[in-house]
Amino acid sequence: MREILELLERDATLSHDTIATMVGLSVEDVDAAVAEWTRTGVIRRHKAVVNWAAYDRAVDEDGRRGDSEVTAFIDVSVAPARGVGFDDVAARISRFDEVRDCYLVSGGHDLRCTVVGRTIHAVSDFVSQKLSTIDRVQSTATHFVLATHKRDGDTFADPEPDHRLPVTP
Repeated sequence: MREILELLERDATLSHDTIATMVGLSVEDVDAAVAEWTRTGVIRRHKAVVNWAAYDRAVDEDGRRGDSEVTAFIDVSVAPARGVGFDDVAARISRFDEVRDCYLVSGGHDLRCTVVGRTIHAVSDFVSQKLSTIDRVQSTATHFVLATHKRDGDTFADPEPDHRLPVTP
């Protein structure tokens, strides 16, 4: 059954018929498993991985301005509290719309958040006005994404051209 989840994680557009064929189960079994996982929260949502830079290039070629977003990784140091550790601060940070991901991590900081804004200034305002003012947040370190090469397992590099000679009969 784990194989069903792995297939859906790789490509959420696969039909249950296709998945059933790939894993050797009936369509009804796949339907039931997916319905149960959706009901219990194992499957959180279905999404597309979008290469926004490619979209922006295509829009610019049409003479229109793209609507790029700025992404930043923000490392947060938190003073832990008895009984909750870092969980309450992480939950509070996670409620902000600007925050896409929030992880408890090892290393020099306690939390790593992925934050998205319309501009560098918008992300900066989020950090200075919202994030850094939360009780027990001791420090932040912001790292802006300059280019995305791979996200969610998908490589964004342009495919290399095929230099092979065509074969003719």
